[in-house]
Amino acid sequence: MINFFKKRHKDLPEFWNSYEKTFDKKIPNELKSVRFVVLDTETTGFDYTNDRILCIGAIGLQNNTITIKDSLEIFVQQEHYNIESAEIHCILKKGKIDRVSELEALQQLLTYLGNSVIIAHHTKFDITMINRALERHGLPKLKNKTLDTDVLYRKSLLWTPLLDKKDHYTLDDLADKFNISKEDRHTAVGDAYITAIAFQKILNRMKYRKEPTLKDLFK
Repeated sequence: MINFFKKRHKDLPEFWNSYEKTFDKKIPNELKSVRFVVLDTETTGFDYTNDRILCIGAIGLQNNTITIKDSLEIFVQQEHYNIESAEIHCILKKGKIDRVSELEALQQLLTYLGNSVIIAHHTKFDITMINRALERHGLPKLKNKTLDTDVLYRKSLLWTPLLDKKDHYTLDDLADKFNISKEDRHTAVGDAYITAIAFQKILNRMKYRKEPTLKDLFK
């Protein structure tokens, strides 16, 4: 069984094997020692099967510090295009932005991610879109642990009870509640930055009760 596993992974590209090796190192439980990557995707739509990723934006966050230098923005070449979604993200089909192939974008993303904990708002969508792209190229799914700022915010309301509870919160909701500028809303890096600030605000709210650990965030 072990030999089969090793043989199977010999057929995968080296960038995947390098990414996978980063998970040999255990992720610490103290938040200040964890590298988070706050991630967002802009896509042609919301259909997991037919729509495609147009842009990936990501920002590193460690020890409660957003590191702008530790950021990533990738525009992806796609034949599929949806004029209606373009009105939101403003990524034109024939714009002058430098674009890379989907496979190259995935390689850049995995190299950047390593074993970091991924944070996104409504994480399921972004991760599923990336996993579908990986699948199209014969690659396994992402191995990273993930956190959702919508879920974390609702959890923080349990720690410091408020009256404005809802079943879910949009990124605009969190930006308004935490007074975060929405100037770059609906760009991948812009949304990642808003999400990163919202994550910091949520952690600060949780600290009123006790200093949270990574394990607390996943409970």
